[in-house]
Amino acid sequence: MSVNFAALLFLVSAVLFILALRGLSHPSTSRKGNIYGMVGMAIAIGTTLLLAQPGFSALVFIVLALAIGGGIGAYIARTIPMTAMPQLVAGFHSLVGLAAVLVAAAALYSPESFNIGVPDDIHLRALIELAIGAAIGAITFTGSIIAFLKLDGRMSGKPIMLPGRHAINIALLVALVVFVVSLSATASPIHFWLIVIIALVLGVLIIVPIGGADMPVVVSMLNSYSGWAAAGIGFTLGNMALIVTGALVGSSGAILSYIMCKGMNRSFISVILGGFGGETASSGGGDQVERNVKTGSADDAAFLMENASKVIIVPGYGMAVAQAQHALRELADLLKEKGVEVKYAIHPVAGRMPGHMNVLLAEANVPYDEVFELEDINSEFAQADVAYVIGANDVTNPAARDDKTSPIYGMPILDVDKAKTCLFVKRSLGSGYAGIDNELFYKDGTMMLLGDAKKMTEDIVKAMD
Repeated sequence: MSVNFAALLFLVSAVLFILALRGLSHPSTSRKGNIYGMVGMAIAIGTTLLLAQPGFSALVFIVLALAIGGGIGAYIARTIPMTAMPQLVAGFHSLVGLAAVLVAAAALYSPESFNIGVPDDIHLRALIELAIGAAIGAITFTGSIIAFLKLDGRMSGKPIMLPGRHAINIALLVALVVFVVSLSATASPIHFWLIVIIALVLGVLIIVPIGGADMPVVVSMLNSYSGWAAAGIGFTLGNMALIVTGALVGSSGAILSYIMCKGMNRSFISVILGGFGGETASSGGGDQVERNVKTGSADDAAFLMENASKVIIVPGYGMAVAQAQHALRELADLLKEKGVEVKYAIHPVAGRMPGHMNVLLAEANVPYDEVFELEDINSEFAQADVAYVIGANDVTNPAARDDKTSPIYGMPILDVDKAKTCLFVKRSLGSGYAGIDNELFYKDGTMMLLGDAKKMTEDIVKAMD
């Protein structure tokens, strides 16, 4: 295969990756976006193999690795529950980071195979590229593992604050830069592995101080890091497809992190540096059991909703845990049959990753034109008779809007408390992922429906029937 034709094929795969990102921006086109991405990746892999022209034994190992990896990926995709999707994404990010480190090591120990020189004379540019790629990859690897452990409940979601952590991080960053420069001058494998070790430690220290409420932003941030790691290694390999793909993932992850920071009132610079979230998760209200709460039953909720003219449904992570999306759509369909206007309101960080609620609602065949983002529907709560909050907590907390002393003050919320009645479905009066009490529970217009989200919704449907 000629180099020019290979470049053309890589360009085609890059265009397909761009189309994949565009398709994934909306549930109605996400399936097509996935197909574009898979076709683009198949073209990129095939072109790389044709360019490399590996021997028969090497080709057997490559095909075997693809089969094993693809088989594991297919099994996980078919069996993973939607509630575990955020930690799955974090786990996949860690593998991308580890791959970047291993490829950089292979290039250092066998530079002639990558056309970047010989063991004692590696091109300076290649040394800088593989050092940066390995550093970002190592940070992504350990950072993603910590994010996975926190999201999966295997590690406390509370922030772990080390004394002098900022000074430690700065010292490690300085050491990282020093060894990158040293590696560029000496090509010493010892300096390379010191870079990797420092970056691995830094990845842990960046993520452990971050509270559970900010994990959605962490996942997005690590997604961006994994992209830049791939792009850095792409320069080392001279692989245009890897450079373009990594740049796309890195830039799109950074943009998404910025959007989510605005949605959570966080500093984008703080997200990049990993020094945020501790004050939010460490705060918590403990007096909710002593305050008056109005509770209701499924019959009460059914009466209020079927006699309403407009109902806005606000799904959250509790809906995902209970797998209540199908029961929720059945409730909405029944209300519409009774002449009630029904809309869905989605907060940009509802759930534990961007688009979590949108995917669940699409799975239940909820019409796309009934689902609205925060900025498009917030003004309508004042005209709604009922706001049906199902498992969403922090994103509806009025303290973020009204209490300047609250750790989440300034975070945009869904103004469900402005509806005539707020029906709040939740297992208990416990705090949300941010670890603070929700003032909404105790407002006069709120009726708490304590119990499993799916069962409560099904009971409301039965009461209406």
